[in-house]
Amino acid sequence: MGNLFGRKRRSRVTEQDKAVLQLKQQRDKLKQYQKRISLNLEKERTLARQLLKEGRKEKAMLLLKKKRYQEQLLDKTENQISNLERMVQDIEFTQIEMKVIEGLKIGNECLNKMHQVMSIEEVERIIGETQDAVEYQRQIDELLAGSLTEEDEDAILEELNAITQEQMELPEVPSEPLPEKIPEASPVKNRPKAELVAAS
Repeated sequence: MGNLFGRKRRSRVTEQDKAVLQLKQQRDKLKQYQKRISLNLEKERTLARQLLKEGRKEKAMLLLKKKRYQEQLLDKTENQISNLERMVQDIEFTQIEMKVIEGLKIGNECLNKMHQVMSIEEVERIIGETQDAVEYQRQIDELLAGSLTEEDEDAILEELNAITQEQMELPEVPSEPLPEKIPEASPVKNRPKAELVAAS
């Protein structure tokens, strides 16, 4: 019982899967950071307008410089997100390529095993034996055909004609059903009444 629960199950998650997951997590964090900076930029723009209305130009200028710096960070973040997404796509595509290569490898091994079982020499031997057998049968057929004399040929033709004649002389079979047998009447029943009276 202890072995059943103590045995480690082999994980199907590969190193590549883990790498893809980490890259996607980093991408999501950068997108959250990007969103937060975008919200800050809007607030700072509004605040800079407010400061200008109040006549605090230097403070507004400082705020706009900070805003400009954050915009540059936003551009860098966008580039990093693009790089991460490209990396994820490259890894996923490489995984597909690896599966294709693995399939080709298995197929190649299978073909090699089949070729070992059936070598070119073996195929040539089988084809040669088949051709020999066909040639041998042809020779037998020729011998059989050539062994008949003219008398044999004439006898065969006569037998064929006789069979054909028999088939032509046979009467046709009626297609209608035969009538049922009528029982013969007894002589007493068929005699006329006058004869019966005279006899008595």
